[in-house]
Amino acid sequence: MSTYSKQIEHLKKDKALKKVIEKVGILKSTKEEDLYFMLLRAIAGQQLSVKAAQTIWDRVLKLFKDEYPHAKLVLKISDEKLRSAGLSYQKAGYIKNIAKFSIEQSLNYHQLKLKPDEELIEYLVQIKGVGRWTVEMILMFSLNREDVFPKDDLGIQNGMKKLYKLKSENKKELYAEMQAVSEKWRPYRTLACKYIWRHKDDK
Repeated sequence: MSTYSKQIEHLKKDKALKKVIEKVGILKSTKEEDLYFMLLRAIAGQQLSVKAAQTIWDRVLKLFKDEYPHAKLVLKISDEKLRSAGLSYQKAGYIKNIAKFSIEQSLNYHQLKLKPDEELIEYLVQIKGVGRWTVEMILMFSLNREDVFPKDDLGIQNGMKKLYKLKSENKKELYAEMQAVSEKWRPYRTLACKYIWRHKDDK
């Protein structure tokens, strides 16, 4: 049995999630080894729709000779130029922080993939502008880590409220309810969350 089939079989034990899985069908996973690039893209797209994020990111890439934002070039480019692509001054600063970190520390995939989830989160949130949520997205969509549960993600919160009729308005109580539901998904919470996102968007 493939890893994916094993995950699906496990998640279908949750009756509510089983309906979502059967309706949505197979979800393809992705893997990306350029963590530096993925972090830059994640910061550029924060708090934007997918379409707006892609438009701005494409403009940012066009500022660089071979359409790749090499760290040394990012540190040389003016904030005004980055602003002209649609980035805020704050995001321009964060992008430069990532470039500086990649030179002074390391964003090497082959080194960092050996770190456990929490250790990697701790390592990357040292970069000003990179928060836990951003790293969780990298873990889920770039590194294919199987058991990530981004409880702070608004889409996950709303999706779980919708699917499991969670009523708590108080954040602490909501987290506790979400945590209790997600325990059934371990050790495959990443895939469960991908289905929750799809369920949230399903009209």
